[in-house]
Amino acid sequence: MKKSLYVLTAALLAAGALTACSGGNAAAPTTAAQTEAETSAEASAAEETTTAEAAGELQDIIVGATPAPHAEILNAVKDVLKEEGYNLVIKEYTDYVQPNLALESGDLDANYFQHKPYLDQFNAEKGTDLVSAAAVHYEPFGIYAGKSDSLENLADGAQIAVPNDVSNEARALLLLADNGLIELKEGVGLEATKNDIVKNDKNFKIVEVEAAQLPRSLGDVDIAVINGNYAIEAGLKVSEALSVEDSKSTAATLYSNIVAVRAGEESTEKTAALVKALTSETVKKFMEDTYDGAVVPSF
Repeated sequence: MKKSLYVLTAALLAAGALTACSGGNAAAPTTAAQTEAETSAEASAAEETTTAEAAGELQDIIVGATPAPHAEILNAVKDVLKEEGYNLVIKEYTDYVQPNLALESGDLDANYFQHKPYLDQFNAEKGTDLVSAAAVHYEPFGIYAGKSDSLENLADGAQIAVPNDVSNEARALLLLADNGLIELKEGVGLEATKNDIVKNDKNFKIVEVEAAQLPRSLGDVDIAVINGNYAIEAGLKVSEALSVEDSKSTAATLYSNIVAVRAGEESTEKTAALVKALTSETVKKFMEDTYDGAVVPSF
């Protein structure tokens, strides 16, 4: 029994020695394979790190905008800004108040939806300190048919809807005056309100409506004077409007839509990159090809 145990022990020791020797001889190729795998993994990791770093180099530019045409135009320059090292983040708003409040509070780097007269009015009323960095485009105001499809045949007492904010209401009243529907106090210009109407032979009723709701009001009024962006959103075509602002009018230059930023940030690198992209030939062509005269470049 002891002899058998000695033989078994010896056999196990010999097998262990043989295995150890075999393991030592096979170590070289196994190490080479591992080295190759490790090298490949390191290369892949390095590539991923480089890509991540490149992505990390893109700085966010957060811009507030109304959906059409502003957000659409911004989407057209995303790739342009990416080439300049910026990731354009677009936050959409459906009113004219929140994007300015968000800009003032620092939630946005810029916004793009308004003209300067509205911005000036907003600053005065809200105590904000926002400025224009550049004029980008102009949206002609149009008079659109509601219950009536003719300016000449408007009935006595017809209802005419206009924007209820000061700057846009003045613009709407000027367009009505240009079409001979009303007459305004001399010299009142861009500060006109319905109280400045001095002649209204057909006793038209001027109905003040929040600008975004004007397209929806068409079924309830005879005609409505509608901001360009809200007309576009509602599927209204400027070519089908009963009347449109003249491209050479005061409104065409004064009411250009702007890139707004906080005071003192007009010339930052972010602002410069955004303005450059929005006043490029790419944008000009996009406007001309997309909006059929409803959006006109200001540059």
